Amino acid sequence: MQRWRGLEDIPQDWGRSVVTIGSYDGVHRGHQLIIRHAVNRARELGVPAVVVTFDPHPSEVVRPGSHPPLLAPHHRRAELMAGLGVDAVLILPFTTEFSKLSPVDFVAKVLVDKLHAKAVVEGPNFRFGHKAAGNVEFLTTQGKTYDFEVEVVDLYVTGEAGGGEPFSSTLTRRLVAEGDVEGAAEILGRPHRVEGVVVRGAQRGRELGFPTANVETLPHTAIPADGVYAGWLHAQGEVMPAAISVGTNPQFEGTERTVEAYAIDRVGLDLYGLHVAVDFLAFVRGQAKFETLDALLEQMGQDVKKCRELVAAEGAV
Repeated sequence: MQRWRGLEDIPQDWGRSVVTIGSYDGVHRGHQLIIRHAVNRARELGVPAVVVTFDPHPSEVVRPGSHPPLLAPHHRRAELMAGLGVDAVLILPFTTEFSKLSPVDFVAKVLVDKLHAKAVVEGPNFRFGHKAAGNVEFLTTQGKTYDFEVEVVDLYVTGEAGGGEPFSSTLTRRLVAEGDVEGAAEILGRPHRVEGVVVRGAQRGRELGFPTANVETLPHTAIPADGVYAGWLHAQGEVMPAAISVGTNPQFEGTERTVEAYAIDRVGLDLYGLHVAVDFLAFVRGQAKFETLDALLEQMGQDVKKCRELVAAEGAV
């Protein structure tokens, strides 16, 4: 799959394509419907399928300080899109200047001049251009002018997550923030993932017999509520069952919020400096401060036992 950053990265000889545009944070099951439709239409037409997305999130430019927590960084979104059959991903730097591009100019400069769209696939509430003035109706009229089709796909899947609310990135972020990682996984179609580099912490876990990978998460990462979770630690191509702690470590008067993963039953693991991923399977318990260190150690042993059982019951990811 090709990855482009900015319009200038698109090959000069790029031909017609099927395009879909959006933030697609999380590439959840609703997003997957649209992307799969675009890929299938591209195969029918014999042209590549292209996803256009933005960095940073448009809200950060339009309303500084309002950047939402991210469910997946761009490289992870690209991996997921490649798995759906996408041929190219175009990341457009979303600047103040770009935000002022009118819907007419967006269509001409992005869809027509650069991507030579043969078809554009979107959800019903798709908006684009300065002040989000463009919609699917406007896009359809532009398609008649510039010879591209517009296909609208209903992306609103529902399930048990969020009490039956339509699946969305906003709902997923809320569930993650509440610690409902199982609900988030229903929407995403996979466990919620947090990534980052393993850094040296206070090393108390090592002293207590439960050495953890202290993950320095990427900026704006959507991190689950404080507590203990069962899940997996991905490192060096290996997937390991893990007990995951999120929080400030109140037992030792901690103030910095961290994500730490203990690879269950692994000895002598050295992950410092490596980029790792942590997948959240299930919430085990909330963050707590114990009366004694022995009480904490007993609880940690129970946590690991519970996490081991939950991961074993789930099977491999």
